Amino acid sequence: MKKPPLTRLATLLPLTLLASHAVLAQNAERKFESASQRDGVLEVRTSDGRYLIKPYTTSMVETTFVPNGEVADPASHAVVLAPAGVKTTLTSKAGHLEYMAGAMQVTITKAPFQISYAYKGHKLVAEKHGYMKKQDDPALGSKDIHQGVARTLEAIEFALDKDEALYGAGERAVGMNRRGQRFTLYNKAHYGYGEHSTQMGYGMPLALSSKMYALHFDNPQTGYLDFDSRKDNSLSYETTGGRKTYQVIAGDSWEDLIASYTSLTGRQPLPPRWALGNFAMRFGYRDEAIARATVNKFIADDIPLDAIVFDLFWFGKEVKGTMGNLAWDKDNFPNPAGMISDFRNKGVQTVVITEPFIVDTSARWQEAVDKKILGTDASGAALAYDFYFGHTGLIDIFGQPGKDWFWNIYQELHQQGVAGVWGDLGEPEVHPAAMQHATGGAEAVHNIYGHQWARLVAEGYQRDYPTERPFILMRAGYSGTQRYGIIPWSGDVDRSWGGLHSQPEIALQMGMQGAAYMHSDLGGFANPVLDNELYARWLQYGVFQPIFRPHAQDDVAPEPVYRDDATKALAREAIRLRYRLLPYNYTLAFDNHRSGLPLMRPMLYEEPRNTKVYAMSSSYLWGKDLLVTPVLTKGASTAEVYFPARSVWFDFYTGAKHAGGISDSVRLEANHIPVYVRGGAFIPMAKVVQSTRDYNTRHIELHYYHDASVSAGSGKLYDDDGSTANAYEQGQYELLNFASKLQGRELTISVSAEAGKQYQRPDRSIALQVHNVTRAPSVVRVDGKAVMFVWDEGSKVLNVAMPASGAANRSVSITL
Repeated sequence: MKKPPLTRLATLLPLTLLASHAVLAQNAERKFESASQRDGVLEVRTSDGRYLIKPYTTSMVETTFVPNGEVADPASHAVVLAPAGVKTTLTSKAGHLEYMAGAMQVTITKAPFQISYAYKGHKLVAEKHGYMKKQDDPALGSKDIHQGVARTLEAIEFALDKDEALYGAGERAVGMNRRGQRFTLYNKAHYGYGEHSTQMGYGMPLALSSKMYALHFDNPQTGYLDFDSRKDNSLSYETTGGRKTYQVIAGDSWEDLIASYTSLTGRQPLPPRWALGNFAMRFGYRDEAIARATVNKFIADDIPLDAIVFDLFWFGKEVKGTMGNLAWDKDNFPNPAGMISDFRNKGVQTVVITEPFIVDTSARWQEAVDKKILGTDASGAALAYDFYFGHTGLIDIFGQPGKDWFWNIYQELHQQGVAGVWGDLGEPEVHPAAMQHATGGAEAVHNIYGHQWARLVAEGYQRDYPTERPFILMRAGYSGTQRYGIIPWSGDVDRSWGGLHSQPEIALQMGMQGAAYMHSDLGGFANPVLDNELYARWLQYGVFQPIFRPHAQDDVAPEPVYRDDATKALAREAIRLRYRLLPYNYTLAFDNHRSGLPLMRPMLYEEPRNTKVYAMSSSYLWGKDLLVTPVLTKGASTAEVYFPARSVWFDFYTGAKHAGGISDSVRLEANHIPVYVRGGAFIPMAKVVQSTRDYNTRHIELHYYHDASVSAGSGKLYDDDGSTANAYEQGQYELLNFASKLQGRELTISVSAEAGKQYQRPDRSIALQVHNVTRAPSVVRVDGKAVMFVWDEGSKVLNVAMPASGAANRSVSITL
């Protein structure tokens, strides 16, 4: 949010790392007692409780430990996958049991008791000391909730190989390989952070290993996730209560691993296509005239625009004292429905901020108290407390009255034409330990507040607007929140080079954990810094991050139309490239929806066995075929780029060829960051439009990057109407598949179309550009007929026009 750093209440001081802990129950005393199978579950009894081991797929098992005196809790906020009927066997051997579930092997060692996991015969991970209880440090631990009062933590500890790298724990900025860190599992905003942040608004109890497995701890309660901070080859999960359940997920590749994890926790629905366009946004548009002038200036300056976002001034003239009004301030916005309609007629959607706090000076305060929609104290009365924005209550998003009340607000906004929901402060930013909710206390529900908020909006759309795709911009969530369509952003980052430096890591890590649309306020949010180089470099990076959305405090304008001419020209070039790449980018969104693949992918995805890339975030893959290196240092004239070994690479701007498997220092240009294309790749592009309302694929540019080392290449383009929910599932789509084949001097490029049953395929023309053609072809044929072509000797690009046709299959043959 937009505010200076605050001095928090004592109950809200940040959690810090545990300096020490006392073990209350030594694991060495645990004894194996028995094992039996029933209803697809293996039950292992020990002296201190029982394990329930259940396969979900042939590469995924779930383990729950139920201590003596407790009852198993079957409820999960993360998991949506039903267990498959996996064939299992239980074999007793000398000193241990082997439980086979597909390709997963669980070994139960009897003495000393231990459970270990393997996949296709390869060891993954093992419980080290297993379940135990620890005493939280009263001086340094748990200040967020209990003012330093000691708590008993329940822990599960695992043994690590000495050289495996670790990823996960949600949104952090600590370096790509997160081993050696101890993370607080308590969603918490970090205002004005820069290059480093250990605790942020979107944590997840998830660990991923370079050995290609994931450990997901299926419990949202507060606690810690320790990635070997003590340097004793241990990973531990410590919680204040709740389930002791975890899933072990294995894969043959990172693509397999993310596909399995997102099948377990849910896949991201396709966003509306306009969400991939450019946003106008600031803190904030204080009246209708300013908003209208801004939209008109984008159009006049020939800079594409798809959305305008209103911060809290839409419901109040002041920052403080108005939160919770959630109705247009008619003095400054006299005709909101008319304004929204006018924007939509220009191809611009309207998004407004909402927060879960209602201050006692809000016009809705008494209504909120009377309707019992707020979190309460122990007596059941609405709990109010001091906050930066006023004396406030918090909407109980877990109770039906709060859900109904909040959804009614969203319905009213929808009726006015508002196209997107912005939910801010959803950690929640201030959440007293004494607060009670319909389903539990603050400690039990804090980390799923944002998750439930996104669910409220998503399920409201599914129920009341089932044909529409919601746009849900929020900064807090939990494992699986992606299934509700959350578009998360990285919070109130500092307007600094340090702030920019942390963004690729955050987005890459979150994409690995299912939250593929994690992105940043382009240009940085916090503090009135005017640095045109920083701004331009951040926007150039933004072309290749999931959402393109400049946003900042308006002391220095975040919108490119209000920057100096030179900076505006650089911003315009970046934004126009973003729109040219819409066919490629929208296809990435489709792949994410279908298989969980992130849009931004770490180099680890390309070279999973190369230890040199384990900690790399300075370069990454945008989709499968674009290699991107953001410029993260002021005044830099060169950048170090690592070119993955399995391909040759071509400069996106000049066509220059680079060998793979090497690092190279490349010269930087002011008007773009280094971007390279994989040899054998197809990059579909389109003409620039003022908004995605005018976008279509009736004419596309298809760029193919030829190289003699590539005998076959492939690519695709996904298309639908950009707005209908579940368009693919309903057969309202078209999928173009591209393929290349090189035999001797003959290069064949084919295009085949797959259309859903409810989709009318248009006639389509294709402007084919084949890169790296070193001499003029002797003949080019389109659909079997010789055609004219243009070959440019300087750029080595061959241009072939494929006239408009409704044919499902087309081909171009080139004799080189």
